[in-house]
Amino acid sequence: MTTQSRIGIVGATGAVGTVTLGLLAERGYDNVRAFASARSAGSRIAFGEGDLLVEEATPEALGAGDVDLFLFSVGTSASRELVPVASAAGAMCVDKSSAYRLVDGYPLVVPEVNGARALEALERDRIVANPNCCTIPLTCVLKPLHEEAGLARVRVSTYQSVSGAGAQRMDALAHEDPTRHDLVMDWTWEGDDSDEEAKLRAETRKILELPELPLSATCVRVPVMVGHSEAVWVEVERPLSPDEAAELLRDAPSVRVLDLPSFPTPAAAAGEDEVLVGRIRRDTAAENGIALYLSSDNLRKGAALNAIQIAELLLEGVAAQA
Repeated sequence: MTTQSRIGIVGATGAVGTVTLGLLAERGYDNVRAFASARSAGSRIAFGEGDLLVEEATPEALGAGDVDLFLFSVGTSASRELVPVASAAGAMCVDKSSAYRLVDGYPLVVPEVNGARALEALERDRIVANPNCCTIPLTCVLKPLHEEAGLARVRVSTYQSVSGAGAQRMDALAHEDPTRHDLVMDWTWEGDDSDEEAKLRAETRKILELPELPLSATCVRVPVMVGHSEAVWVEVERPLSPDEAAELLRDAPSVRVLDLPSFPTPAAAAGEDEVLVGRIRRDTAAENGIALYLSSDNLRKGAALNAIQIAELLLEGVAAQA
């Protein structure tokens, strides 16, 4: 892996894109280009101690073959148009939209959970999907519990900040009384479930490679600027005490366990790279049940950081093949 690799950020002026640029600068990358819509093209955006010229994200620009790896933080329709062009030009692509997440043959990756799957993309078209911002922290927590005791079923309620809906929604909350903010549920509906709930279930199953895992989800938006939280109820196949679950999670990568009187909150998670987990206790409504609560920064580990971690796996894989 080399920080000299040519990196392109598509959607650089959005909420996730700006965090991505900041993380890349922190990690020492300096051969970086910023791409966005025609509306933002020609402006300049902060990067490290300087700034970058924002280029228009056109098929011609992304298909020029002069970028090694693209990180896409744009909508699904834009990804479907632009990712194949960049891939055909030889670039590796990490896509944050839902365009490829549940399509057979495309890896859906959380590096701490199934990182080896990312390298499969190098044998195909070099496209890896970055999961939903609630799926990422959830699978980081579920994997060690499954490996130890086997998952029987999962129930989860998410409390998602407005930054998950983009920079415009953040601006709206910043200029309104949070107690009076209109929390638009900006999801579509698939029967009784929202598409967000259906994605959380399907993506978790794919990442954990548990296609029949019973998982029920309720997702809501809350008047919080940054940071998603999740209340999780897990039933396992073999007895597991809360203390044992806590020890497993203390040893899990990218997870930090908080003991009472401390507990996870969006404010505590904002700006952090770890998933904060607490209130680990027995679920008295289920046999072999564990209840817990988590919070994570949806713009960092829930999006930009996870994508960068995938990118680094790909770059390391290419270097190993050289």
